[in-house]
Amino acid sequence: MKKLSVFEWHRGLKEGRENVQDDPRSGQTKSQRTDANVDRVRILVRRLGVRVTAEELNMNRETVRQIVKEDLGTRNFSAKIVPRILTHDQIQRRLHISFNLVSNADMFHRVITGDETWCFQYDSKQKRQSMQWKTQNSHRLKKPRMSRSQVKIMLVCFFEHKGVVHYEFIDQGQTVN
Repeated sequence: MKKLSVFEWHRGLKEGRENVQDDPRSGQTKSQRTDANVDRVRILVRRLGVRVTAEELNMNRETVRQIVKEDLGTRNFSAKIVPRILTHDQIQRRLHISFNLVSNADMFHRVITGDETWCFQYDSKQKRQSMQWKTQNSHRLKKPRMSRSQVKIMLVCFFEHKGVVHYEFIDQGQTVN
């Protein structure tokens, strides 16, 4: 307890106070989580949010948040971001095209696709490959961490449904047709 509280209790007991319960206070009630307030919050919170609902109902924001979370059993979710919301006709068209592609599955056996990417050259000798038997007193070999070199090579790869058909490394400065 703080010193001030101890002195106030001491003064009160010296004056003849026997009850140790708090005196009734004026102002807002201690608990605003009544059934009536829960119903009022349920109506407003979806439209206004917690902060505005608390201001509108003249309630504590934390009390409104507890009502929303515990009494109403709701959670706050963000909207899922999608590239575009499709109309009903667009959805039906995509379903129709997808169904046609699946029904003509043999078409995928004739498709070959390709891609390219830049690759950096690395030291291919791994730490495990550099292990040697040494005595405890001999010096250990040092191997630096693998780092990218300045040499870049382009990897061009073509593949089909079974796997890679062809790949080729092309040096910097050459073009791919």
